[in-house]
Amino acid sequence: MARNRGATVDRVFNALADPTRRSVVELLGSRPRRAGELAAATRTSPPTMSRHLRVLLDAGIATDERPKEDARARVFRLLPKSMQAVNDWLEQLQKEWDAQLGSFKRHVERRKKK
Repeated sequence: MARNRGATVDRVFNALADPTRRSVVELLGSRPRRAGELAAATRTSPPTMSRHLRVLLDAGIATDERPKEDARARVFRLLPKSMQAVNDWLEQLQKEWDAQLGSFKRHVERRKKK
């Protein structure tokens, strides 16, 4: 399970390492959008945006839908659960850091008493 979570965390961080993809995630955070709209908003070409969207889709950060009224169009939206593995990983790190800092604090307090 932890190994699978690690692979998911790696994919998400890899996808978010690019500033354009982070911008796309921010844009999709407000509402679903079409690829052309995302390309225009980030000042990238449609083929470049297509590659960015493929990375976000493969990482499980975004999904696409085809509206019934226009099967040629694709609308992209964020997957809310996509960041859960990252959040779990960060929470585990925080617990470990808290334990380490607590241990260090107790050590310093014992030394002060001497």
